[in-house]
Amino acid sequence: MNSAVIGGGLAGSEAAWQLAERGVSVKLFEMRPVRMPPAHSTGNLGELVCSNSLGADRPTSPAGILKQELRRLGSLIMRCADMSRVPAGRALAVDRDLFSSLVTREISRHPNIELIRSETDVIPDLPAIVAAGPLMAGGIADAVREIVGEGCLSFFDAAAPITTLESIDTDRAYMASRYGEGSDYINCPMDRELYEAFWWELVNAERVPLRDIDREGRASDEKTDTCPEVPGRFFEGCLPIEVMAERGIDTLRFGPMRPVGLPHPSTGREPYAVVQLRRDNAEGTLYNIVGFQTNLKWPEQERVFRMIPALEKAEFVRKGVMHRNSFVCAPRVLDCHLRPVKNQKTVRLDLHLAGQITGVEGYVESSATGLVAAIQLFHTLKGDEPPRWPDETAIGSLLNYLQSAEAGTFQPMNVNIGIFPKIETPPGHGRRKKIGKPERSMLYAERSREALEKFLERETAVLTRR
Repeated sequence: MNSAVIGGGLAGSEAAWQLAERGVSVKLFEMRPVRMPPAHSTGNLGELVCSNSLGADRPTSPAGILKQELRRLGSLIMRCADMSRVPAGRALAVDRDLFSSLVTREISRHPNIELIRSETDVIPDLPAIVAAGPLMAGGIADAVREIVGEGCLSFFDAAAPITTLESIDTDRAYMASRYGEGSDYINCPMDRELYEAFWWELVNAERVPLRDIDREGRASDEKTDTCPEVPGRFFEGCLPIEVMAERGIDTLRFGPMRPVGLPHPSTGREPYAVVQLRRDNAEGTLYNIVGFQTNLKWPEQERVFRMIPALEKAEFVRKGVMHRNSFVCAPRVLDCHLRPVKNQKTVRLDLHLAGQITGVEGYVESSATGLVAAIQLFHTLKGDEPPRWPDETAIGSLLNYLQSAEAGTFQPMNVNIGIFPKIETPPGHGRRKKIGKPERSMLYAERSREALEKFLERETAVLTRR
């Protein structure tokens, strides 16, 4: 059995791995480093562009439930993430260089994967998974648009600056994780006067005009969009810090600069606001500013962010950058197996989309769609009907969102408790007794685990019958 996967990001690498592990020969096309998009800096597979955090990892949180499901399903991305983990409190953060090196090593040495370092402008005439990423361009973007029609949308995404540890004045900061759970973050406290001055400079700083950012994140005067632009549209989960600040002077204090659970060790009191820095590599020599994705012009980033205590002399080894992300309107153009549909008919039974272009948001969510697409395609190659994922799982909930969301207002979605089927009140609870959040989270996690195990039992039974 032969197949093709286009794109060596998180979703594409996961898809290629899952197919190869099932005995399918895979041609994995990745254009880097032959052609480098502006948002990337290496030719490694699975390179993390925006943040080095894969989100919450508590087993009972929605993101943690998803991670547990992927681990149970033999995810390559989760295995490499666990192997390259760096301290980040309740979150799973990684040394991004080590992580992508591990993904590249595992893919490169798999006997069933042929890694082709070349850009492809067409979808190969093979059973295929298109995981070209949200920055897809050129012929492959045209091919996707031709398949889905006008179902291609876009939004703007941003990355946060990274600074060196040696340039941080640690005497003006303190180490702590929220609610006393370790000491993994550098915390830069602000009093009210400094915070308000910082806020004023932030909202009035010069920005890169969105009209000058083309689909690959470059400044451009030429109209080169493959997908129709929605001016000024941002994904709510990744708003630039300056856009968030415009919503009100206290917005940041209840968002990325919230001081709750971070009392200063010298006073025992929470500061008025706090900026957190998270380790970005295993050696602890690089730190990124948590939640500070930005579209400010580069000189403005240095001017404004050096107002933060401990960052007056910071050396920014990577500035914040903005780029366009493209995605399809999944409720209109994808079936429940991530296959493109046109005029309410599946285009090809052996063609799937994966990654952020499907309408999910987040590293782990993108990886999950790669895994799903691979398993669905494997069933098609075996002559079986692809399975329906249980809604009670995090994976199933994401797939259900892509099918059931309102098409007219569709926007990419992270895994969250709101997309899970509502849990029933367990036996022993009266109608008036409210279930506490910890207990409810545990119930969601247990239900997910049980549903996934039943799904795997059915999968095993189907495959062993053949």
